[in-house]
Amino acid sequence: MSTAKYIFTETQYAQELERLQAIEKIFDPTSRQRLESTGMTTNWRCLEVGAGAGSITQWMASAVGENGQVVAVDLDTRFVANLAASNVEVLEGNIQQLPLDKQSFDLVHARYVLIHNPDAHAVLSKVLELVKPGGWIVLEEPDFAAARAIAGEDATCQAVNNVNRAIEQMFTARGMDYSLGAKLPALIQAYDLQSFVVEVDTHLSQGGSGMATMMKMSTVQLAEKYLATGVVTQADIDHYGRFAEDPNTWAIYYATVSVVAQKQ
Repeated sequence: MSTAKYIFTETQYAQELERLQAIEKIFDPTSRQRLESTGMTTNWRCLEVGAGAGSITQWMASAVGENGQVVAVDLDTRFVANLAASNVEVLEGNIQQLPLDKQSFDLVHARYVLIHNPDAHAVLSKVLELVKPGGWIVLEEPDFAAARAIAGEDATCQAVNNVNRAIEQMFTARGMDYSLGAKLPALIQAYDLQSFVVEVDTHLSQGGSGMATMMKMSTVQLAEKYLATGVVTQADIDHYGRFAEDPNTWAIYYATVSVVAQKQ
């Protein structure tokens, strides 16, 4: 069982809340569409794995109504511990270790969770154990192998690509797969599921956009971990920040692969 730490756990409260809220602003609309595609409705019991700053948990709580329930799980619940909703339960801990009843959820959602686990297959197996027959999973994972600078000054583009290499090395050193998103459909295909829908968003983004700004936040917070890989310099990280702010630059910071599937 994985004991690896989440890469952002040690970051300061205000910085991490701002980053999580930026992720929500960028990706929540698409996540909500995928969740709605399952037929999610009142009285459902839903599980949010990796609740972050809580926006999807709150949205699901509204969707399932007062007779439904949403269980929000996170390794660090500092941003969701005080969610004021009678139909929300917040649990802190590793999803593999929490005492949740098997086949008790109509829907399980996780966004950018499996990539932080060396044994993503074991986490996926646990998630599927929790879903009722006929229930749904909605999983969204990043593929950092898609990342590359597209337009900008040559030296700055090289610095961005150096940071991308550092991201790969950081995940690899922690026993994790930085391109997990691209492998997500094949992982899930091994299970007995139906209504299997795969989507890929490449996130080609302009400097100054929400995506670029969020990735700059991540790079600032993870700078020490990137530097520790030995494949990036502080100058590279500084160039990355300027690249992310410049409206004349374009990059794919990563792709998101999603799977929506129903359990037999």
